[in-house]
Amino acid sequence: MTSVPPVSPLGSPPETSSAIPLADPELAERLTARLAGVEDRLRDAVAHAEDLVDSAARHLVDAGGKRLRPLLTLLAGELGDGGRPEVAQAAVVVELTHLASLYHDDVMDSAPVRRGAPSAHAVWGNSVAILTGDLLFARAAATVAELGPEAVLIQARTFERLCLGQLHETLGPRAGEDAVEHYLQVLADKTASLLSTSARLGAMFGDCPADIVETVSAYGEKLGVAFQLADDVLDLASSGAESGKTPGTDLREQVPTMPGLLLRARAAAPGASAADVELVRMLDADLSSDEDLARVVEALRAHEVLAETRALAVSWARAAVEEIATLPAGPVKDALVAFAQALADRTA
Repeated sequence: MTSVPPVSPLGSPPETSSAIPLADPELAERLTARLAGVEDRLRDAVAHAEDLVDSAARHLVDAGGKRLRPLLTLLAGELGDGGRPEVAQAAVVVELTHLASLYHDDVMDSAPVRRGAPSAHAVWGNSVAILTGDLLFARAAATVAELGPEAVLIQARTFERLCLGQLHETLGPRAGEDAVEHYLQVLADKTASLLSTSARLGAMFGDCPADIVETVSAYGEKLGVAFQLADDVLDLASSGAESGKTPGTDLREQVPTMPGLLLRARAAAPGASAADVELVRMLDADLSSDEDLARVVEALRAHEVLAETRALAVSWARAAVEEIATLPAGPVKDALVAFAQALADRTA
């Protein structure tokens, strides 16, 4: 089985652990070639005449990445006529949207590193990073406008969900609202919405029937939740070399993740163990020290909540596969199934 290789920084090996696995060599060859074309168009889309703006806008494109969203667009397009130029253009739109959101996310989360490189706000400051994200959102809007009013509406609704997801994460659950259910909705809006749109646009512009468009969109929605839950596991379980960031970075920045939420629910329940209550206290303490952070990470790695989060990720990945049960058999369906399975497997 081969994988479409993700784009990586010059001189660095490609990240292959989360690439879409493809058993069919002809499909792999087509997607690799088409992704290279998308990459060229991405670089053209972020280019700017002013040197500073150009450098800031190219920063995350040059840092590489898995390109999962454009790959999903190209793959969904293969259920119809994947060679149509509109499919490649839609792939550019979803990756531009994703990149733009990362500039904003890193400012809000105070993330010092993105994809193994200093985040944009760490290099140029918050204002430049935010405005660069706005610029890329504008470029995404200009690109999607060429695809017609239906695509513009889909993009606008996706952008709204991205903003709502970030807003609800920032505000936290309302009084009396279940924190875990609130978090799953945040994941659906903040991450799954764009994966759903990636698959939808690929199938739509691949001229697929409406039922297939809806099927792959539902697949992308569930896949997105699984993807973020897997990231919650990897934030604790992986090494810094594997993930490109310090394990437990989300904990340090007080960003909610599923293991922490499950732990808090246990500690708040009647008859909670003293160990769980103490671990919550450690979570809420100042984790600016690497030693303190490492101590909390190790405690959570050994705790049942990490296994529970892993099981949730697997469950959502399986639900994604169930959504595409009615797709016609073939290499594209096989790849979509393998993609979801690989996503779940990376939490093991």
